Amino acid sequence: MFSLVQLECFIAVAEELHFGAAAERLRITQPPLSRQIQLLERELGALLFNRTSRRVEMTAAGASLLPSARRVLDLAAKMAVDVRRVASGAAGTLTVAYTAMAAQSALPLFIRRAAADMPDVSLVLRELVTTDQMDQLVKGTVDLGLLRPLVARPGIQTREIMSERMVAAIPAPSRLAQPTGPISLLDFEHERLLMYSPTEARYFHDLLLRLFAASGSQPVVIQYASQVPALLALVQAGLGLTLVPASAQRFAPEGVVFRDLDSNSPADRLNIVHLDVAWSEESTNPAVAKAVEMLTRPEASAVGALGDPQADAAEETPGTAPAP
Repeated sequence: MFSLVQLECFIAVAEELHFGAAAERLRITQPPLSRQIQLLERELGALLFNRTSRRVEMTAAGASLLPSARRVLDLAAKMAVDVRRVASGAAGTLTVAYTAMAAQSALPLFIRRAAADMPDVSLVLRELVTTDQMDQLVKGTVDLGLLRPLVARPGIQTREIMSERMVAAIPAPSRLAQPTGPISLLDFEHERLLMYSPTEARYFHDLLLRLFAASGSQPVVIQYASQVPALLALVQAGLGLTLVPASAQRFAPEGVVFRDLDSNSPADRLNIVHLDVAWSEESTNPAVAKAVEMLTRPEASAVGALGDPQADAAEETPGTAPAP
C-alpha cells in the first residue's frame, strides 16, 4: 500500500514538474524523492511521469491520480486536527443530565457558555432526577450531571456550582398568600403540605423535614411528587402549599403566590439549596474536564453567576455588568 509520504512527493513533482524544485520544496534531496515516486509507480502499476533530460510531464495516469491524492492528504490533515481537538476536549460529544430545576437555573447559562467556549462539542441533554443521574454516571452512559448533593458514590466526583434559598409556593386564594413580606414556617402548622418524594426527590424531602422540625411546625402531608413543576401544578390547583427553590419563580404558573421565608426563624440556617456538577473519575471523555473547569471557574461557580435571573440578564444584555 502506498504511503502519505509517497503521495506528498507525487503532488510536489506534479505541481512543480521538476524533480529538483520539488525536492527543494519538500526540504529533501533529489534521490530519495525519485525513490518515493518509483515506489509509488510500482505499487500502482502505472507510470506517473514521463522524464527526459530536459522536462518532466505527467502521464494520463498521473493526471488521474492528482485530484485524488490531494483529497487524501487533505483528509489526513483534517483527521489529525479533529483527533487533536477531541483529545483536548475542544470537540466531540458530551452527554449532560440535569434535574427539572437545573433546567431553569444552571443549564441555560451552561449551554450558552459551552457554545462560546466549546463550540465544536455536541451536547446531548437528558432530564433525570438526581438518583437516576448518579446511576447513569456510574454506568458511564452520562458524562456530566447537574444534580442535588446526595450520599457520595464511589468513583463519582462532585463540586458545587450554585446555591439558593427555598421559598413558599401558595395557592392565590389561600389566607397565607394575602400578606406581603416573609412568611414563618410556623404559619404552615396543620396546613396541607405537598411534599417531595422520599425516593426520587430525597434531597428536597429531607430538607423540608429538617426545616419544619427546626421551626417546630407540623404541616399535614397530603401528596407526594418528584419534580418541582408537578408540585407547582398541584399548588395551582389549590390542593395545598409547598416549598420550592427560589429559581422556580421563573416558570410560576398563574394562581401561585411566592413568599420568602422568615430569615429570623431558627430554621433559616438550614434554608439553602445546593446544585452540584458531578462526573465519573473514570471518564475518558476529554470534554468532561473542560466542561467542569468552565462550570467551576470563580466567576461561574459564585452564587448569582449560574442560575441567578439578574446575572443572566446582565450576561444577555450587551454593555451591562453582572450584578454584584
